[in-house]
Amino acid sequence: MAVSESGVRGDTGSGPSTVTVVQEPLGPDVLQWRPMRAVVRSRWYPGVIQWLVLAGFVLVGYQLIAGPAAAHDNLGTALMWILWWPIIPITFVLFGRLWCAVCPFATIHDWVQRLVGLERSAPAFLKKYGIWIIDAIFIIITWADHVFGIVESPWGSGVLLLLLTTSVVVSAAFLQRRAFCRYLCFLGGLSANYSQAGMVTLRAKTDVCRTCKARAACFNGTDTVPPCPLSSFPRTMDSSADCNLCARCVKSCPNDAITITVRPPTRELWFIRNPRIEVSFLAMAIMGIVLVQNLAMLEVWNDFLAWIGSVVGTTNYVAVFTIAFAMVVALPVGLLVVTSLAASSRGTDSIWKNFARFGYALIPLDIAAHMAHNLFHLLAEGKAVVFTALPLLGQAVPDESAALAGPGLIQILQFALLALGAGASAWCAFRLAKIRYDRPVTRRRVLAPYLVLISVLALVNVVLFLQPMTHRM
Repeated sequence: MAVSESGVRGDTGSGPSTVTVVQEPLGPDVLQWRPMRAVVRSRWYPGVIQWLVLAGFVLVGYQLIAGPAAAHDNLGTALMWILWWPIIPITFVLFGRLWCAVCPFATIHDWVQRLVGLERSAPAFLKKYGIWIIDAIFIIITWADHVFGIVESPWGSGVLLLLLTTSVVVSAAFLQRRAFCRYLCFLGGLSANYSQAGMVTLRAKTDVCRTCKARAACFNGTDTVPPCPLSSFPRTMDSSADCNLCARCVKSCPNDAITITVRPPTRELWFIRNPRIEVSFLAMAIMGIVLVQNLAMLEVWNDFLAWIGSVVGTTNYVAVFTIAFAMVVALPVGLLVVTSLAASSRGTDSIWKNFARFGYALIPLDIAAHMAHNLFHLLAEGKAVVFTALPLLGQAVPDESAALAGPGLIQILQFALLALGAGASAWCAFRLAKIRYDRPVTRRRVLAPYLVLISVLALVNVVLFLQPMTHRM
């Protein structure tokens, strides 16, 4: 067997073999830049950002509950769904899970825990099945949005925030650290998934850690620095999925063994030591959810619902939508299963090993499709953020479009994002195949079905974005 460029031994294609994975190469360490090191080590980081975000959260919550009843006139709705929701995936790509360090739910969690926290360890089933629970919560919330009109109703969005806040308080009162953020938060699951393709990552210098006498201060904390909120151990961490860049470990490590490095996007996806089926399932489920969101903005969606109603013999909207929703969300998951079956007949791994491993390669396209969908709302309705704020300042709302860009420019940007995402996914699939298989013929045979899948999913999104879509507000 030969050693691939990534430092990983693959098999020959004639039978299974042991795969030895080396640590992902570290990029430039931004902590070597003195101003950045001073900011990250400061006691004001990330606290100052937390307070600013919390102030915005209070404003949004107040507007949703006490502001105008119409989403078109509500500042909270505009800030939440027209501004924040489209921008948040971009932050995951640029900065990893940094949002989770400054999220208002995390801040509330820490307050409750200091006041009444029982500090019990998270149950074993939660640690084992947490991502599956997150998968289910994400799907349920999306389903509820379409059934109960959460996004179109300020009150509905406010209730969603209150339910999430209640869950955070209950979790903080009983469980140690930020168990809710790691095992239950749907946004945490989304950020964990996307951050693996991100450009910023935190890692430890393992050669220094081997001789550390600080009793894992990076994990357990010190007298002045709290422990890692997500219960991650930097020395063994090979993924950004469970690191929120809060920098507690940077402050508590006595050996300066923690690095925050910049890397090419998606590179981490090639070095995951133990691919997990539930992570790949979430990536595909999100792809399905984006397809639902796109289809629901098109006229053809109503025709699709009517057809399903005629087939099952009911006009009940909830029943018909639930069937349609399940079909569309399951479509990318099923396509990945079929693709993995085809790949398993050409290589040495089982269907589910291929599903888990190559599902990570679909994450870049997943992110691109999500961002392209959100880009429509941001650019086609972006001025709504200003328009809904003007009445609060005693100003009249101008009688003009809320669009920041025309349909043509928006489509060009959407197609550019999809092209980047499809290209990145194809590259990731190639690197994963190259790592796993030394024989070029086996590598090509395994890779081909995934390239077809990537092309099909990208093309489906292109066709959908070519259609005229309705606005959110």
